Amino acid sequence: MSQDEKTAKATLVQKKYTEMLLKISHVMGVAVGMEKKNGVYTGDVCLVVLVDKKRPAADLAPQDQIPSELDGVHVDVQEIGIPTAY
Repeated sequence: MSQDEKTAKATLVQKKYTEMLLKISHVMGVAVGMEKKNGVYTGDVCLVVLVDKKRPAADLAPQDQIPSELDGVHVDVQEIGIPTAY
């Protein structure tokens, strides 16, 4: 699958699941972007779920756990902190 096809598929998944994901505690946003491992972008297209603070799955209620994949698209949870306007 080409990068354009991966991006198109991830965009469809974003449209389908954004409303559901934004209802999860600590989720601040949902985007199509690049996977990030150990602070480095891998270049792989994925669905990025932006959270105020990453927490271990064991510390989250079942309804607050973010799936690792949706409709065949990898989901990457990325911590952004709490946005502040200046």
